[in-house]
Amino acid sequence: MSAPLLEVSDLAVRYGDVQALWGISFQIREGELVTLVGSNGAGKTTTLRAISGLVAPSAGAIRFRGSPLAGLPPDRIVDLGISHIPEGRLLFPDMTV
Repeated sequence: MSAPLLEVSDLAVRYGDVQALWGISFQIREGELVTLVGSNGAGKTTTLRAISGLVAPSAGAIRFRGSPLAGLPPDRIVDLGISHIPEGRLLFPDMTV
């Protein structure tokens, strides 16, 4: 089995005094298609924001192709091929479809 392309281990994220994620772990291998599914407030966006460097983990590790992402600025993470594109409402407000 090949090494993980993306590996998240025991990821925790805090927003001030509020803990948003507790010990999330998963691996994604090259060629896999993965979806994060959960109810509102489950931590999907926070997980993606941590991977893309938009929020700093309070614990755990994020590795891409075996190298740690923690501490890298978002623009450097984009240079590696990882980006965060939020869906959000009215992303394209002038489009009809």
